Amino acid sequence: MEITNGNGNGNGALDEALERLHASGPEFNGYLSNHGPMAVEAMARHGKSAVVHGWLDAYETKLDEAPGTRYRITDADWREALGDVGRVADWNTYIGEQLAERPWRAVLAEWWPRLLPGIAGAATHPVIRVGHAVRTLLEEGEDAPRRAELAHALGYWAARQLMLPVAVRPSGGASPTAALAALPRIAKRNVTVKDGYAQLPTTSGWLATVDSLRVPEDPEAVREQLTALVRAATLNYADYGHGNGIMLVHAATAPNAVLRTLPALPEELWGASLATAWAATAAVTAIYAADTPRPSPDASSLTPEEVFEQAVTHGDEHAIKFADTALDVAAGAEDGDTRALSAALNAMRLIDPEDG
Repeated sequence: MEITNGNGNGNGALDEALERLHASGPEFNGYLSNHGPMAVEAMARHGKSAVVHGWLDAYETKLDEAPGTRYRITDADWREALGDVGRVADWNTYIGEQLAERPWRAVLAEWWPRLLPGIAGAATHPVIRVGHAVRTLLEEGEDAPRRAELAHALGYWAARQLMLPVAVRPSGGASPTAALAALPRIAKRNVTVKDGYAQLPTTSGWLATVDSLRVPEDPEAVREQLTALVRAATLNYADYGHGNGIMLVHAATAPNAVLRTLPALPEELWGASLATAWAATAAVTAIYAADTPRPSPDASSLTPEEVFEQAVTHGDEHAIKFADTALDVAAGAEDGDTRALSAALNAMRLIDPEDG
């Protein structure tokens, strides 16, 4: 889908928005992730470039300025800086220098396996930001603002590295739909994501269910299984999103970010990418999905474009990025299957724009 607005200048609008956002930090109010780059990319992707800057005018008012650098990260000591959010600007500089010297795909292929184990950091927002950056580079081409966005996304991921407190090794035969349906919930609800992660090792049946997923060996089969995971997590939100309307969107948007990145990665990294994306989805689902289902809104009379238009009108960044994923799922659905669009409508119903 072409990034454009009515004036044919969608690429310019997105690049300008990214440049504006790079003056802000990756988080605000102490820990909330800056969704600006993800939301504006999604809006540009779906033909809403004309409203990007107006949306950003309002969103920027709550963002913090970009933090300053501390001291240089080098090839010799980068491991010591992993997980240090206070050095996020150092990370941006370090990876930005590499992107200036080498092709972006080569830099991504080097850092992806280094960062992938820490996908749980910042509730998976860094990998989601990477997925949006890569989609633009793959589909729209390379320029300075887009390379800079990839540096910021990878730098944020490095600075927020966090591994789950339990090793996940999926090696069974279950489909994503079956594995998701079998996932237990953590005992203590309404907690921070870190507190939720901490409960996973003692949640009866969680690890066995996570390990039951099938991870194929063939790369194309991996892609199909990851696509199925994104679909299952999106439809799961339609039924169980009321557990936490904001946080459960990441159970779908995180694996979709990985799916979008696969074409830019060597195929030997695809299997581990699926396994890790599934671990993140399973963790977020166990922590935030409701215990029992509820009906979601009926989307049978709406087109995908109308659903995304409603998400933009709603205005919340989580609703926008989830609608973006829901449209990916809807594009691959059988004729007449509007459940992914219903999930997007459910997010708009559950998320208060003032809570973002």
